[in-house]
Parts: sequence; structure tokens; C-alpha cells
Amino acid sequence: MTQNDKIVKNNITSGLVILATLSWGVTLWFAYTQGMPQARYGILFMGFMILIAVLSETEEALEENNFISLGLLIIAGIGGVIATVYMLIHYEALIYTRVGFAFQYEYVLAAILVYSILYLTYKSYGAIFVSVVVLAIIYGYAGNYFPGILRHGGFSLNRLLLILVLDVEGFFGSIHRIMASEVALFLLYAGLMRGYGAFDLILRIALRSVRYIKSGVGQSAVTASIIIGSITGSQAANTAITGSFTIPLMKEHGMRSDTAGGIESVASSGGQIMPPVMGAAAFVMASILGTTYLTVAIAGIIPAMIFYISVVIAVHYTTMQQIDGVVDINMGDYLDETKSKQELLVQSVRFVIPFIVLVYTLGVLQWSAMSAGLWTVVTMILTGFGFPLVKQAFEDVDEIPSQSREIVSQTIAGLKYGAVTLAPIVIIVASVNGIVDILTQTGLPGILSLIVIDLAGGNMTLTVILAMGVCILLGLGMPTVAAYIVVAFLIAPTLISQFLVPEMAAHYFVFYSAILSGLTPPIAIAVVVATGIAESNFWKTCVEALKISAVLFILPIAFIYNPELVVGGFTFETLVSAAIALMGALGVVHGLNTGSIGMNLPFTLLIRALFLALGTLGIVFPSLSVRIGALIGILVLYVFQSRNPFATQSPSSDTSPTSKFDN
Repeated sequence: MTQNDKIVKNNITSGLVILATLSWGVTLWFAYTQGMPQARYGILFMGFMILIAVLSETEEALEENNFISLGLLIIAGIGGVIATVYMLIHYEALIYTRVGFAFQYEYVLAAILVYSILYLTYKSYGAIFVSVVVLAIIYGYAGNYFPGILRHGGFSLNRLLLILVLDVEGFFGSIHRIMASEVALFLLYAGLMRGYGAFDLILRIALRSVRYIKSGVGQSAVTASIIIGSITGSQAANTAITGSFTIPLMKEHGMRSDTAGGIESVASSGGQIMPPVMGAAAFVMASILGTTYLTVAIAGIIPAMIFYISVVIAVHYTTMQQIDGVVDINMGDYLDETKSKQELLVQSVRFVIPFIVLVYTLGVLQWSAMSAGLWTVVTMILTGFGFPLVKQAFEDVDEIPSQSREIVSQTIAGLKYGAVTLAPIVIIVASVNGIVDILTQTGLPGILSLIVIDLAGGNMTLTVILAMGVCILLGLGMPTVAAYIVVAFLIAPTLISQFLVPEMAAHYFVFYSAILSGLTPPIAIAVVVATGIAESNFWKTCVEALKISAVLFILPIAFIYNPELVVGGFTFETLVSAAIALMGALGVVHGLNTGSIGMNLPFTLLIRALFLALGTLGIVFPSLSVRIGALIGILVLYVFQSRNPFATQSPSSDTSPTSKFDN
């Protein structure tokens, strides 16, 4: 790298820091004062996110000497800023004076902003998703050329620009406003946590568990990835963050590369469904359903725990088949410095206090997500500065200035990380908002509902399966919030209106189903990232991921037939249903992931298929008596397997079902 390149890179980094600091300052100011209309604030926020996304991508373009990309980015940045500044200044005229009408030059500005959003979406998420956005625009414009029930009158280009931009809906619609006012605060919280070392702490705690649990190497990936994944809001991003550490760790201690990649991709995807943050989708779901965030978060606890426990057991089976005994890890081999238990405890308290503030303000005081997020961020900054400075005051007062500079540096790093992580998510959510508004005005959600029902012949089970398949396809490897928004508006209404599925159950169904795209080939974005890190075969890694995550494919259907799992809180009925579903999940896990059953191949496949079928019935079937019968069947089958009357090897073998289950 030449001296000029270094200067340019430093300038870009400085620009990102300045923009991140300014954008977070505006975000905190709005959360505290709400000093302007939320829609107007959303426009201002979009301008910041466009600039941050452009600078972030510019750094990569310069490293690759891609000057065409650099030129297109500069156009996107300048055009995006001019358009958002104009809309900010003329907000009242656009909203109140000229509704449904604009001057010709305003249409030009809107077209430039559309280009900015589409190009930045392409840079972050590739051509596949941009093609979907473009197809939605084409469908809106040329609807009169489409056949059959897909046909509609079509919109003019000016009308499309009004829908996407100038009506201050579309790209700036309600979901974008939630991103700007609520979700942004939680990404800032995540950024500060990372800056102050929370991710490092989580990895340290996960590593310590390796010493005490036989399957600890695999479980360390599950623990770290699920916790961090809940905050990051992206399966691919979380796989990259934690997988770069956990996958080599698993491989170095004897796990196959495809298994290591499969475990990490499942854990990173599973983190998206874990309360309280749920990859930031919980806030959007609450807004769409017109309920409180707390209601949505509580509804997600039981299915998340069923999934988490099933993954822990599956990883235990898988790890024990490839690693012998407890692994003794030297922390110094994987981390820059070792820390005592006391230091880890103090560090934990530093991060636990803001989390308690979050839970208390949301759960007990029942503040809005924006207010809770604001005071959680403030508390994080206070503990982030306070704990190290107090510790330094007891050790060496003279070093306080040096310690202060280090904390300021950590804070700046956290601000930058949060902004760089948030910007592409905001951009793609804007694109999704635009898609949803165009398609809604064409009437496509109702048409799609008719198509799905017609294909299924009115059968609810087939409709649910088809709907799940559509959700997986629409997920397209997008971040959690964007994937959920698409399916919430296009698929959930079908289940609610045609089959009277409770709203919460229908939205959790599509939410879980959309996440599955990260694990389902050929998209499987989480597996793609994990495969790259693990240097494994993509298809073998997919198979491992699907075996470990099988329960995640069954749970969404359970929400339809047993909605008490996510509706009504912690009633006796819910707890009983959850216990049965958990036992069914363990049956599925045992059938797919246990070691050698010790029988010939046809009998082995039959036993595994029976475990899978009975476990699925225990999770999904609406009749309580059938579900209990399925659990009894699982127990009988396990006893039969343990006694193994048709064994082809010694029951004392290391791979016998009894020894594996007891480990």
C-alpha cells in the first residue's frame, strides 16, 4: 500500500467515524426529545445511512482498484444526499401541500434516490435481491401486460416515483421509521458492546465451558453465536463474526470441517429468534401487529428455548462422535491475554447492568422500545467508562488519562461498528418497504393468497407447506428484519384471513420460515459463509446444518396447529404443550444425530425415520392425545434401540446408542 493509499484510507475511516458520531448523536437527540415528526427524522436518518454505506463501500472499491464501482458510488452518495436534503427542507410541502403531485425536477431527484438505494442494495446484497426489487417496479409499471389474475392497470413512472419516494412512504415508510427510531438504538447498543469488549467476553465464557462439558468445543460455538446473533440481526454477519473464531477452534480439536461449519451456521441462524432482541425483528413485528414489544418478546421465549435445547443436544451427539473426552484449552492460544475469574466477573457486571436496564424498562416499566433503547445505550456508555476508570483509580491514579483515551477509542470503534453494520440493513429495508408498497397497491398480496390456496386445493396443511416454501424463497439470504417484512406483508395475511390463524402465530410462522433461507440450499447464506471459513464442501455442510437444525423446520408448522406455543403467555396449557413439543424435538434430534444404531442399514434407516415421524407428530399434531401417544412411541422406540436385539456390533462399542446418549 502506497503512502497516498494510506492517506485516503485514513481519510475514509475518519469520515466514517465523524458520520457515525453525528448520526448517533441525532438518533439519541430524537429519542430523547422527539423534536421533529418521525417521518421527517426518517428522511434525515436515511441521508446519514446512505453516506455511511457509500464510504464503507468506497474503501472496498479502492482496495480492489475498481474505479467504475467507485464512480457509481460517488454518484449514489451525492445524489442520495441532495435528494434527502431537498426532502428534509421541503417536507411540509411534500406532505401537506402537494400530495399526489410533484414538480418535474422533484421526479428527477426521486429517480436519482431510487438509483442510490438500488445500487447500494446491490453492493451489499448482490444482484439477486436487486433483481427482485427491479421486477417489483416492472410489475408496478407494466401490470397491464401480465397474464390472468396477475394483471392490473399499471402505474406511470411518475406514480411509481411518488409511491417510492415523494409521498414520504415507500423507501421512507413505517418500517423505515421503526428502523430509524427504535432498531437503530439497539444496533448502537450492540456496537458499544463490541467496542467495550462484550463479544470477547462472550467468547471467553464459551471457551471456559469447554473444560467442563464433554461436548464443550461444539457448545462454545452454540453459546457464543446464539447470544451474539440475537443482537447482530444478520445470519451471514454473525456467522462471519463468531465463525472466524469458533470454526477453527472446532476443527483444531478433531471435528470435521463440514460439521464445524454446520454447527456455526445453525447457531448463528438460531440467534435471530432469541429474545429479547430477536435480530431486531421483534420491534417491527410489534409495530405491524399493533401490540407491545414485550408481548412479542414473551411469545418468542418458549419456541426459542425448544430450539436452543434441541441444538445443544444435537451438537452434543455430533461432537461426541468426533471428539474423545473433555478438551483442555489454553486460553492464551486463542486470546490476546488471559483474564482471571474475578476480572471476568467484573467485566460481566459491566455488561449485565445495561441489560438489566433494558429488561426492567421494557418488562416492568413497559416503556416504549425507543425510550428503553435510549436509556440502555446511556447506561452502556456509563458502565463502559465507569468500570475501567474506577478500577484504574484503585490501581494507579496516574494512568487514568491513558485509560480514558483507550475507552474513548473503544467508544469510537463501537460507534463506527454499529453504524457500518446498520447502514446496509437500513438500505435493504428501504428497498423492501418500496417493494411492499408497490405490490400492496397492485393488490398482489390478495392475488398471492388466492394462488397459494388454489395450488393447495384449499387444504390447510398443503397451504402451510407451500407458504413455508414461499417464505424460504423470499428470504433470499436477506438480514432478519428485511426477510420478515417481505413475508409478513405477502404471506401472513393468507393464513390469517383464509384459515383464521391467530395473528401472532401467523407472524411467528412466517418469521421462522424466512430465517430458514439461511440454512436451505441453494441459497443458504449462513452455510455459504461458514463453508468459506471452514474450507468445507458446501453440500456436506448443508446436510450437517439441516440435521442439527431440523427442529427449526418443524416449529413454524407447530405455531399454526398449536398456537398456544406463541399466543396467550405462560398458561398451564402453554407449558404442557411446550413440554410435549420439547420431548418431540428431542426425539427428532436423537433420530437424526445419534451415533451408530448398531443395526444393518435398512433397519437403521427405519428406526431413524420412526424417531423423526414420531417427534414431528409430538411437536405439530393438534390433538393432545396423539401427541402424548407419539411421545410414548418415542420412549418405546428408544428402549427398543437401547436393548438392540438386532445389533450388528457389540453394545459396549464407543458408538452404541446407550453410550452416546449417556455422555
